[in-house]
Order: sequence, then C-alpha cells, then structure tokens
Amino acid sequence: MKFEFTGRHIDVTPALKAHVDEHFSRLGELFDGKPASAHVIMEVEKPGFHRSEIVLTWRGETITASSTDNDMYLSLNQTIDKLEKQARKVHDKLIDRSHRGTKTSVVVAEPADRVDFVASAPRIIDMDRGDAKPMTPDEAVIELESGSQAFVAFRDASDNNGAAVLFKRADGNYGLIHP
Repeated sequence: MKFEFTGRHIDVTPALKAHVDEHFSRLGELFDGKPASAHVIMEVEKPGFHRSEIVLTWRGETITASSTDNDMYLSLNQTIDKLEKQARKVHDKLIDRSHRGTKTSVVVAEPADRVDFVASAPRIIDMDRGDAKPMTPDEAVIELESGSQAFVAFRDASDNNGAAVLFKRADGNYGLIHP
C-alpha cells in the first residue's frame, strides 16, 4: 500500500508513520493485493484537539474517514477503524456482485452453443381396464363425477352389453358414444 502523509501544525514523525503502517497491515487481506493508496492528513486544530483524516483510493472507489481526539494516536486508531468498516462494506459488495448468478431465463433464451433437441414421440400408457360389469349411462355419469378420469368406458347394460364411452363436453353436458 502506498501512503502519503500530510501534517498541518504538526510534524509527521516516523513513529506516527509506523503506527499507521502497523494498523493498515492488519487490513492486508481486505485489499487482496489490489493496489491501494492512502492519503493520511494529521492536524492539530487547537491545543488538545488532534484531528486525523484518511482518504483511501482502492478499486476505483474513494473512501474517506476522519475523527478528532485529544491524542493523535487515538485519533488515528478511530479513523482507521472507520475506514476499515467502509472498506469491508465495499469489499463485500464487490464479492456479492461477482458471485451473483445469471438468471436461467437469460441462459435458456440465449444459449452459447445451440443444441438441437430431438422431440420424443408420444408414448402409449396402458391404463387399468376399469370395471368389467355392465352399467347404465346414469351409473356411468356417477362414476365419471367421482373419478379423476376425463371419460368412462363401460359395457352398456341397456344396449345388450355393447361397449360405450361417456365423456363430459365443454358445454357442461355429457356425450355418449356407442361404437
């Protein structure tokens, strides 16, 4: 990390520089080796008021934090803590943005390599035979209403046990087919 120090009404001593460098070293994993530069401004406003401000430029973002205390070392600690919170927020935001998944509708709508899907032919599914006993069309209506089938195939008792199919029509009535 590149540091630039500015002192206003105070001499920036090597001890202050080492203090800032030491506290920024614990944030090393946060910056992921990406180049960052910090401008550290230390200022004495009045006797007993030590103000520190740090302007950090990292990943195209500018993060600023400042604090005032009666000791310059405490002021720097508070400023670095504030800066750490902001930098973690930016770091987590970047990670969340990079880990965000692509919507499946976009993936399906724009396939990278087109694959021709082979349409499968409709299959014949063997259903159960149903009741083999003869019944009247009225009994078939009751059977149709109680079951989950769309039609009822039965032997018609009123027509010499001939085969018949009963189904519900779109208009609400019933249709009866005698083959």
